[in-house]
Amino acid sequence: MHYVVVGGLALNLHGVERATMDVDLAVALDAPNLGAAIDAFETLGLVPVAPVTLHEARDPETLRRWRRDGNMIAFGLRPDRGVGPTVDCLIDPAVPFERLQAAALVKSVGALAIPVASIDDLIALKRAAGRSIDASDIAALERLKHLGLGG
Repeated sequence: MHYVVVGGLALNLHGVERATMDVDLAVALDAPNLGAAIDAFETLGLVPVAPVTLHEARDPETLRRWRRDGNMIAFGLRPDRGVGPTVDCLIDPAVPFERLQAAALVKSVGALAIPVASIDDLIALKRAAGRSIDASDIAALERLKHLGLGG
């Protein structure tokens, strides 16, 4: 499965302390990769937050239509049972997936090798989102960049 971690967790993996309650992913939206992602989400017991089915989300054109017609920025998933973090898959990120993937850094967490968006790409995504929390995230990322840290 081709994906890149973005959002608050990516900031954490770069060394920025930031509380986050979800996992934000950019996923390649070609049909085979999207199918692999949906299979992984099903295996993890995740279900859509929106009133749709995982089966519907297997179709890249359906996701694009949800983005276009329903202004859905991310396809959200939550644990079917119990409590756990939500997973938000960006449908049409401000930075194209191919660029995110090409510039991603691999961070090791235990035995896992996790592709994480570069600092420059995180800054671009945060600028495009334009929320108040993003301004402080951008400032922290810019400090890391200036100090040559976090990469």
